[in-house]
Amino acid sequence: MTLFLTGSPTRFGEPSFTEDNGFLAEVKAALAAVTGPDRLPRVLLVSAAPDDKGFTSFVKKGMTKCIHSSGIRTAEIVMLDRTNAAQAPELVKKADWVILCGGHVPTQNKFIHEIGLKGLLEDYKGVVIGCSAGSMNCADEVYSHPELPGEAVDPHYQRWLKGLGLTHIQLIPHFEQVRYATLDGLRMFEDIVYPDSWGHRFYTFRDGGYVIQKEGKPAELRGEAFEITRGAMHRISEENKSYSFMNLVFISPHFPHTYWHFCAGAKANGVNVLGIADTDYWNLPLELRSSLSDYYQVHNLENYDEVYRAVAWFAHKWGKIDWIESNNEYWLEQDARLRTDFNVTTGIKNDHIAAIKNKSEMKKYYALGGIPTARQIKGSEGEAKVKAFAKKTGYPIIAKPDNGVGASGTTKMCSEADLHQWFQEHPDNFGLYVIEEFITGLLVSYDAIYNTKGEPIFENNSVFPTPVMDIVHGNLESCYWINQTVPAKLAAIGRRTVKAFGITGRFVHLEFFQLDRDREGLGKKGDYVGLEVNMRPPGGFTPDMMNFAHSTDVFQIWADMVAFDERRKPEGEPYYCAYVGRRDSRSYKHSHQEVLERYGSVMCMSERMPEALADALGDQVYIVRFKEKKDIDVFFKFLTE
Repeated sequence: MTLFLTGSPTRFGEPSFTEDNGFLAEVKAALAAVTGPDRLPRVLLVSAAPDDKGFTSFVKKGMTKCIHSSGIRTAEIVMLDRTNAAQAPELVKKADWVILCGGHVPTQNKFIHEIGLKGLLEDYKGVVIGCSAGSMNCADEVYSHPELPGEAVDPHYQRWLKGLGLTHIQLIPHFEQVRYATLDGLRMFEDIVYPDSWGHRFYTFRDGGYVIQKEGKPAELRGEAFEITRGAMHRISEENKSYSFMNLVFISPHFPHTYWHFCAGAKANGVNVLGIADTDYWNLPLELRSSLSDYYQVHNLENYDEVYRAVAWFAHKWGKIDWIESNNEYWLEQDARLRTDFNVTTGIKNDHIAAIKNKSEMKKYYALGGIPTARQIKGSEGEAKVKAFAKKTGYPIIAKPDNGVGASGTTKMCSEADLHQWFQEHPDNFGLYVIEEFITGLLVSYDAIYNTKGEPIFENNSVFPTPVMDIVHGNLESCYWINQTVPAKLAAIGRRTVKAFGITGRFVHLEFFQLDRDREGLGKKGDYVGLEVNMRPPGGFTPDMMNFAHSTDVFQIWADMVAFDERRKPEGEPYYCAYVGRRDSRSYKHSHQEVLERYGSVMCMSERMPEALADALGDQVYIVRFKEKKDIDVFFKFLTE
């Protein structure tokens, strides 16, 4: 089903469906998807005054003229009212397009229950358009504000009714007409709607605006609109803009601390951002608190039962959960388990998590995509077989956790004696490691945001002159930079890798070696070899660096992908963006103040790195951007001397 909720599908005075905010085009596309190119749609109008023959005839005549004036040809247009109510099952089954007409909400509500319309629309595959009262009655719980004289002061008037259950959205149609209207001496908004909005959310927009909800997709509001809740109204969307009705559960939104930008971007798109973390709400940064629609504190994020209950509470309070995400490597497995348990289809679920977490499993998918990778053996094969493997590849070789992040736990072994010692040091857990041939080359990453169709909507290239393993083990400065553009060969192999792993709707960080010499079985000098896939943004402040390099906002691009499955944030002037993370344990020739004095004009960030990330990324961070690539090496030298 494709559902449209409108106040009126026309602008005031227009004889046909409005083209504003893409409404007419969306209606035609939805109808074409149902009927195909060779059949005309059968239209069923559902009356809001089934016993008023004069009004019903007037509405049918007006709607028929409006449809045909919009350039939509029809096979038939039938009005469902009291005269043919017994035929409702047959009429609904035949219809390609059901239009719930406007009128008196309680009157129409009573009629739709009498004919069992809710049951008739279950599994309906056509197009449904609500107009005014018809839109209001589409909700599961209908807010039927008083309309007729006497209703506002009638103590028996029922403002809450059961609806068709096609949406959770409660509308106040015809914003322009009712904003300053009065009824029974009461102001419609200030005295009636606002007090009723405590504990509820109402949405109102001018005629010509609308909500569209496609099969399997969250609803999206198009045009200028306002939300009314807690006794107040505020604007949520503008003309020719969109607002997404979606529930996003964000796990651990407070760490890393810049991740509040993801939440803010989603919130700006109308997404209900529901945060779960293990800290008191008032300890969260103000920017994050302002970006959350709701928050649930758990004692321990690693306690799955606690986190499960938090998500269950959100589902009970907010309705179906559309996304569960942390954008954090540490929580990938928990995210997948939650998506599986709550049947959230946007994102990786349990059946695919091993492919992106275990280095041994990654090899299978690299092979599917024809991406060359270093030869590998599992530590569980035992010392003798690993020694035989090393004789084929030659030393050095690398041991790394099969399920691990970054360079943590990696060991470089340069001889058979080193290998024997490693097994001696890991008597109980060598089976948790993989051993790979050692490849020399430049470490680079392909970073991208993919929509749910598997299309890249943003791409980035980071370059790491010193391998992370050497930085961690040698307590070196972390120095890397972001390219102005992504080399074509890297973009090609990056896209092929994402396709091979079957990943959609994600931020990805894929690591490659660019070979520094020809290697048999892997490629020529300059070719790319797959190292590791990470299905989350790169760590530290790299997302911020992408913003500086591409003059854009990757947090918002991700949020636009979540809400609208497309990119809406453009890129501006390109730069090279460079990073140095200095160590507190080392003394430097140039002081912090000298660094700021020399590079202040191009300094984008000067920050302390959180302790949990400092091993790989340094303690004191400096991020600058340049127009010329040659300035990068000068910057690195000045800060690391």
